[in-house]
Amino acid sequence: MKAVVQRVSRAEVRVDGEVVSVIAAGLVVLLGVEQTDGDREAQELAHKIAKLRIFPSENRPIDRSVVDVGAAALVVSQFTLCANTKKGNRPSFVSAAPPEEAERLYELFCKELREQGIDVKTGRFAAMMEVELVNDGPVTIGLRSPPERDSAARRLSE
Repeated sequence: MKAVVQRVSRAEVRVDGEVVSVIAAGLVVLLGVEQTDGDREAQELAHKIAKLRIFPSENRPIDRSVVDVGAAALVVSQFTLCANTKKGNRPSFVSAAPPEEAERLYELFCKELREQGIDVKTGRFAAMMEVELVNDGPVTIGLRSPPERDSAARRLSE
């Protein structure tokens, strides 16, 4: 499972011109679910993101978590994070999970964040979305769960 986490001062998602989710300060999480992912990966990544210390404190620019500051998270499914461009210029998405399993794990990930006390907003799964955000810092972190699976996932997508 891959995630790109951005600290934002605001963000929103639109589908067909209609605003479907809005957050003020918080996190935007772009989430890619791979074929080899399961419940454990969704749970571990959600817990990691909930505890990720990327918000400022009085003494440090990066010191507190989204839970610590009481901010929201906007989670957007993005299968294109599973792209492999090793061969040629056209991305391959063979490592992306099938839509039904990806949606189930996306929902589990959001549930796990909510259980950590985070106000979670979402995009619309499998829809063409416009995501507008103001990156605060800028702070952008790429994560994978589990991190030790990098080489196995690379082999699968090649």
